[in-house]
Amino acid sequence: MRLALIAVGGALGSVSRYLLSMAVLRATGSLFPAGTFVVNVVGCVVFGVIAGAAEQRVQLAPDLRLFLLVGVLGGFTTFSSYAFESVSLIRDGQFVWASINVIGQVVAGLIGLAVGFALMR
Repeated sequence: MRLALIAVGGALGSVSRYLLSMAVLRATGSLFPAGTFVVNVVGCVVFGVIAGAAEQRVQLAPDLRLFLLVGVLGGFTTFSSYAFESVSLIRDGQFVWASINVIGQVVAGLIGLAVGFALMR
């Protein structure tokens, strides 16, 4: 059941990401990846609102939490999870691990992408 909730949420998030990204692209007509930028920021804000509310004000059932945070927002953007985990490390005073997470994922992601491209050439 949980996997089905995540899968349905992921599908909704992925379609939402595509629609928002295309709308931003049409609105800006820019070569800058504004659609992805907006999706990542919106995803982070929504993740923060849900996680903050669940921590402070609202009892969020585990299945609903999975559906929203892992499914919908996971399909919408995994950047929100990355940002949340980084902020959690900072809030816990784990500055070295937060730095490794922030810098490491960006650098490793860029290197991984470059290696993947190079392997396929």
